[in-house]
Amino acid sequence: MKQSLILKSVDGMICYKLTNIKNNFRMRTFKFYTYSFILLMISLFVNGCVDNVPEVETLPSPAVDFAYKVIDDSYQLDYYVGATIEFTSLSGMSGDAVWDFGDGTATESGNVATHRYSVPGTYQVKLTIDGTHHKTQPIMVRDIVPIMSVDPIEDGICEVLATPVSISMELPNPEGLSEEYLWIFPEGTTNEAGEPMLTSTEKNPGKMKFSHVGSQAVRLQVKLAGRPLQEGKVNVQVGYNEEVPTLYYAVKGGNIMALKLVNNKPDGMKINPFDMEISSGKHPFNILFKDPSLYILDAGQQFTWVNDVDGNLGDGRITVMSKDGAKFETMLTNTGTAFDDPFYGFIDGNTLYFSDRNTGVSSIPLGERNRVFSRSDFPFVFQNQALNYYNNGISWGAINACFTKIDDVWYWLKTYNGTGIFRFKDADILKSTTLSGDSENLPADGHVLGGTSPKSIVWDSKNQVVYFTILDTGFEGLYRCTPNQLKGVVSKGDLLPYQLKTASGKSVTPITEAGRGEGSTGEFIGICQLTLDEATGDVYFGLRSDDPDVKSGLMRYNATTGKIEHVIEGVDVYGVAVNNVKSKLF
Repeated sequence: MKQSLILKSVDGMICYKLTNIKNNFRMRTFKFYTYSFILLMISLFVNGCVDNVPEVETLPSPAVDFAYKVIDDSYQLDYYVGATIEFTSLSGMSGDAVWDFGDGTATESGNVATHRYSVPGTYQVKLTIDGTHHKTQPIMVRDIVPIMSVDPIEDGICEVLATPVSISMELPNPEGLSEEYLWIFPEGTTNEAGEPMLTSTEKNPGKMKFSHVGSQAVRLQVKLAGRPLQEGKVNVQVGYNEEVPTLYYAVKGGNIMALKLVNNKPDGMKINPFDMEISSGKHPFNILFKDPSLYILDAGQQFTWVNDVDGNLGDGRITVMSKDGAKFETMLTNTGTAFDDPFYGFIDGNTLYFSDRNTGVSSIPLGERNRVFSRSDFPFVFQNQALNYYNNGISWGAINACFTKIDDVWYWLKTYNGTGIFRFKDADILKSTTLSGDSENLPADGHVLGGTSPKSIVWDSKNQVVYFTILDTGFEGLYRCTPNQLKGVVSKGDLLPYQLKTASGKSVTPITEAGRGEGSTGEFIGICQLTLDEATGDVYFGLRSDDPDVKSGLMRYNATTGKIEHVIEGVDVYGVAVNNVKSKLF
């Protein structure tokens, strides 16, 4: 009734307006056709108002609520395609309950309703009570994927060529649809009788052995009622049959990988890396190993210069991974300025030393976990302005690179605004900062490689030689000499006798051209870190190559041959570290 009265009132008012318009037509006949058009539009509007009564709008209400759960006998905690999901109204208000399941199917009525989704996705489920109030909640429905796992292995290690392995598979199939299987095995897989296993269409393919070391990916393709599902995969970690050291490396945009350092492997056997299934981070320039853990120093997203005026672009962190990848923890997180992110590191005893972008080096005990960086909690152990090298070789903006300690002497590599290796002992560190160093009291161990930009360094104490890299154009590459020989390097030309090369006579030349590689002047990534295999004297590093004849990849200086060689081609590597504790797996 109220709506009818309102419409009649509106109709009357509009009719009154129409009468006035018609009178005006008589007075202004020259506008007749224009006003006729207006009359027609108003007439259409009036008739539309009278004939089309708007529907009552439903409004969200806290008095409307509902819950849902899977009620199939199996997979009650999983919302899979085909699972029967029960929706129950918990609404405080009374009235008819209508369900819209968000997938375009017909609505259902009742305080309790069930529904099955045929396509994975996130759906907005809407419950309306009494046609006036409603509530909408999302539900995420997952596609069915085969769930694969490696069965427990005797002695805990799958040994290459020797240990039989079986794989369990669970397939959520709440509707009991027909199943088709296609197992795909990695190269070199055999059954227990030694016969090759390439594929299998059985639900259970039986036990298998592997002929190659590393992560062996077993894949499974499944069809339900003819519909292909997402492929399943499980990595079987296959160890070597002798105890050897392990190399860890961080892959750009990927995971931490591990590689057994095998010499004289059997013919036909491949030594593939293990995928530790732990993210490398954004810019893990250094990774450090101290048994039983790997320490990953990630400089975060922003590692080149940025005007971080608010001091909140820091996102770097130090994380700790157990050597088998089973445990992963956060040691230190930076949420302040980007230049306080952890860039490079060095472990001495039970202390991890870490540098920021250009100012100095701080420390943290290896046992610390879940700390947030602040300068008050992690003061400098040494910094630019706390050495007499300041304004006598080092400037405030001098960019940090790797650093180490050799026979109680710090070797601090700088690549911009004061370049070279600055050497000093703990006693040379000033107790307060200075704006101009005392040139009469420089550290006795001295500044070497001045005028060059050394990036990474490692000390071979057994052979009493130091390895280092330089990124300057024309002198890029890897070098090896004794500390005394290093003192005699006065000019860049003095470096040439110590440069190491490939078997074809090539030096390793990292990218140092803006826009082609990561970084800018003084901080090109090129070669981030060197690590030593103490057992063999071999040195490993990741190379971003500028030479088409020497591809990027994981590299090794082979101490036996005296040449640089590829270990793995075509992989972008940041930090590297060696676990010299010999093992078959990790």
